[in-house]
Amino acid sequence: MIVNYTESGWQIITQRSHGLLAALICAQWRKNRQPPRWVETLIAAAEHDDVYNEWENDDLLNEAGGPVNFTQTGFKPELCKRLIGMAETKSAYVALLISRHIQFVYGEDPKAKNFISALKKREQDWLKTAVLRGKEVDTAYELVQFCDAFSLLICQGLVQPEGRKIEISRGPEGRAYDMHASGVGLIVDPWPFEIDSFVVSWESRTVSQLSFTSVADFREQVVKAPVVSHWLKLFRGS
Repeated sequence: MIVNYTESGWQIITQRSHGLLAALICAQWRKNRQPPRWVETLIAAAEHDDVYNEWENDDLLNEAGGPVNFTQTGFKPELCKRLIGMAETKSAYVALLISRHIQFVYGEDPKAKNFISALKKREQDWLKTAVLRGKEVDTAYELVQFCDAFSLLICQGLVQPEGRKIEISRGPEGRAYDMHASGVGLIVDPWPFEIDSFVVSWESRTVSQLSFTSVADFREQVVKAPVVSHWLKLFRGS
């Protein structure tokens, strides 16, 4: 989950809401630059974090009793195995993209070394099944990773004040993209989307209690907290 400290308490954005935002961004990508297996790419963007369900997982609190931000969580083989299993039952292509995501996130974690090594071996079978080359998967995943990074920046409220630019990520073909606030939304440069502007949304819940005695206590407070919808306009600069 994504945890932001606000004047009203802890703002909680679930991993699945963040994943949906990534897919909403991805869905607007310029048509002539979309990967051939477009719907499956969107599914991978939307579901790359689906295995992390805050209503089920128990690693939600730190030692001080506060909610654990996603940046504080490490490699968990049981979750990664389940995520790959879910992806593989959709298609070999989705499994390839999710495999690349796991490698991207945990590639530097020694605990993930054996798991990632096994994933790379399995990729050869998925490539044959999907009738794809590794380069095609690389390009598609670069798009998924870009949308993931953009969604995380938005959900964490990392838009810079006074119109200062911040790099979103490098998208397909290594191209770098920046964003900055302008008026009621964000300008993305260069503009990689099909239409000149569009609106994205995500949801959050805020709990005023700052520390919790148990995961059950925290989960109860989050579940009953009002759900707030957020809207943001992305548009091409002049």
